[in-house]
Amino acid sequence: MTNQTNPEMNSFNSLLNSKTTQWHPNIWPPFTQITSSSPPERVISAKGALLFRDNAPPLIDAISSWWVTLHGHANPYIADAIAKQAKNLEQVIFADFLHPQAELLAKRLHGATGLERLFFSDNGSTAVEVALKIACQWWHNQGDSRQQIIAFENAYHGDTFGAMAVGERNLFNAPFEDMLFPVSRLPWPATWWGDENIEEKEDLVIDQLEKLLEKPTIAVIIEPLVQGAGGMAMIRPQFLKAVEQKVHQANSLLIADEVLTGFGRCGKLFAFQRAGIQPDLISLSKGLTGGFLPMGVTMAKEKIFQGFMGDDPNLTFWHGHSFTANPLGCAAANASLDLLEKNPNDYEKFESRHLPYLKDLNKNPKVVKPRLHGTIAAFNIEIDGPKGYLNSIGKALKKYAIKKGVFLRPLGDVVYLLPPLCITDQELEKCYRTIHEGLKTL
Repeated sequence: MTNQTNPEMNSFNSLLNSKTTQWHPNIWPPFTQITSSSPPERVISAKGALLFRDNAPPLIDAISSWWVTLHGHANPYIADAIAKQAKNLEQVIFADFLHPQAELLAKRLHGATGLERLFFSDNGSTAVEVALKIACQWWHNQGDSRQQIIAFENAYHGDTFGAMAVGERNLFNAPFEDMLFPVSRLPWPATWWGDENIEEKEDLVIDQLEKLLEKPTIAVIIEPLVQGAGGMAMIRPQFLKAVEQKVHQANSLLIADEVLTGFGRCGKLFAFQRAGIQPDLISLSKGLTGGFLPMGVTMAKEKIFQGFMGDDPNLTFWHGHSFTANPLGCAAANASLDLLEKNPNDYEKFESRHLPYLKDLNKNPKVVKPRLHGTIAAFNIEIDGPKGYLNSIGKALKKYAIKKGVFLRPLGDVVYLLPPLCITDQELEKCYRTIHEGLKTL
């Protein structure tokens, strides 16, 4: 029986019950050119590593829904924590009030990272934006007019203006090129299994970094161990240690963008810990709330925080968001940390789960540059012609995998698996088997 009194509900039900997927007339999807893409499928629920579609078999979410779903979909422990918090306090202005969930989360992340101060924002891009603004203003507050920021080629740090500026300049941000501040750039010494030239590549980059740092520098920003959107391009911990040494010797700040790599994704709670370094600022998001709610965090050393203290209002960090330290997001984050603390083997041992499958996959002649850090396994497809994000071979593999019940989202010719920690051995085996079979069809 239709609802005669609520036309909006009738419209929603019509969409929900539609047997054919089509473009929604009111939704503008992200990172999508509608004229050359297929309409999205409708997901009506999810559990663990599975996405349940409308009128279609379930899909294994092999990429954690854009790398955010840490413990699995609809995790009951996190859901219950959010529900409990929602009945107590759903939101309060954080410029005037504290609340227990934010205080607890700040204390725990201080303990986990070694950095004393936490600034809340809304997502990964804003967490990076905050780190950049803090770094710039910290020097400004000291009367230091340095302006150079150093970033790495092929980096991706988000889609707000500051984050775009330090990211790779490409078709994603080309319309805004003239509005972005200048950034000095270094090559990214990506490596993989069997890479015989890695030490030479790293030495060349360190030499270039040393030369750039001869000019007073605000900060060097880096995605520790793994460039995500840049093609799951991985570096060695020893390179990151060399970068940290040069940056701090030059009296500059080091920003670690751990939006992707944080919360166990690289085999330690944070990638900087696996590399054995200590950044001055850290940007966090994605897995922060276990994938349940949007939230960003920027961690800073106490010495940086103290640079904003004083009677002069110009010293103040004038930045904030309406949903800063939202209690529901903080409750989700605290619940997610509970699970990580209770089950550290889930992320510390995940690399060993990938390893035999990736070794077997490496026997395929179409697989090149296999690489692995923690929960992230990746390789390139051997192709003729231009490589990169716009290569269509990844779309072909994605289409095949979806038909077989696995959701992949290759980055052009780069294929990766980044599943939720809860994925079963059988589900993980199916992901690799599907890739094996799919490569045969390309």
